Amino acid sequence: MTVRLVVVSPAFSRSLREARFDDDGPLEDAGLAAARAAAAALPAVERLLASSTARCRETVAALGGAADAAEPAGLAALDVGRWRGLTLAEVGAAEPAAVGAWLGDPSAAPHGGESVAQLCARAGAWLDGAAEDGGRALAVVEPEIVRALVLRALDAPLSAFWRIDVPPLTATELSGRAGRWNLRAGRPL
Repeated sequence: MTVRLVVVSPAFSRSLREARFDDDGPLEDAGLAAARAAAAALPAVERLLASSTARCRETVAALGGAADAAEPAGLAALDVGRWRGLTLAEVGAAEPAAVGAWLGDPSAAPHGGESVAQLCARAGAWLDGAAEDGGRALAVVEPEIVRALVLRALDAPLSAFWRIDVPPLTATELSGRAGRWNLRAGRPL
C-alpha cells in the first residue's frame, strides 16, 4: 500500500532556542502562535501521530489536532540519558570527549541513553510498518525523528544524520511504501 506521511517538527520552545537537550518544557508563546497560524497549511489526514514530548503534543493541539493523537514508540524522542535538560554547551564543557564521540560515532551513547544508530533503526522500522497501513497521516515529531526517517527514505548512511537541518515547524513529506520512498523536505508551514 502507499502511504502519504507529512512529518512536522515541533514549534519553538525554550529548549530548542537554547540548544538544550529536551527537558519536556512547553512551547513558547510565539511558537504556539506560529503553529496556530500554520494549521490551514496542512492537508486532511486519516491518522494523527506525535512524539510523546510536551512540545510535540502542544504543537499537535495548536495545529488543530486531537489531544489523543497516537504516540507510537517508534516515534519517541531520542533518549539522551543523563544529558536531558542540559545545554549542548554545558555537556561539551563537562564531557568534551563524550560529546565528540556522540557526534562522530552513530553507535555511541556516552550519555547512557540511546545511540543515533538505535534511534534510526527504531524510527526506520516504524516507517516500514506505517507503509503497511497506507492512507494519509500527519506526525508531529522531534527533529531527530525527522532526520532518522529521511535517512531511511533515502537509504542514506547514518553518518549523514547530523548533516540534516530540521528547523522548527517545517513539514517533510514522505510518500511510498517500505523500500521505496519519495521525499519532499523542509516545507515551512
